[in-house]
Amino acid sequence: KGNVFATARIAGIQAAKQTAHLIPLCHALPLGEVKIDIVTSNGGAEATCGAQTVAQTGVEMEALVGVTVALLTIYDMCKAVDKEMQIYDVRLIEKTKHPVAAAYDRRSEKSRRS
Repeated sequence: KGNVFATARIAGIQAAKQTAHLIPLCHALPLGEVKIDIVTSNGGAEATCGAQTVAQTGVEMEALVGVTVALLTIYDMCKAVDKEMQIYDVRLIEKTKHPVAAAYDRRSEKSRRS
């Protein structure tokens, strides 16, 4: 089927972008970035999904859908090899609000240091 983690990343990104189609009454959001990271350790894998938007609402659902589908993709591609796999502890790790305008202005930091 191909590279498991590359496929899982693509699946997670696609799922995050389709969240409004999967969850009733969930708003469609313009996602500026969706990033899926997968780290292996102790015979398992840990996935995280980060998402950003310029919209005035959060992207928690998009991140949760993205990471869940990434993990489900790993499960699907590896189930023939490992019958004992489990998916657990899917949760929101962090929610932050960043300014909508260009994110970071170094000039304001310089003036605070002076």
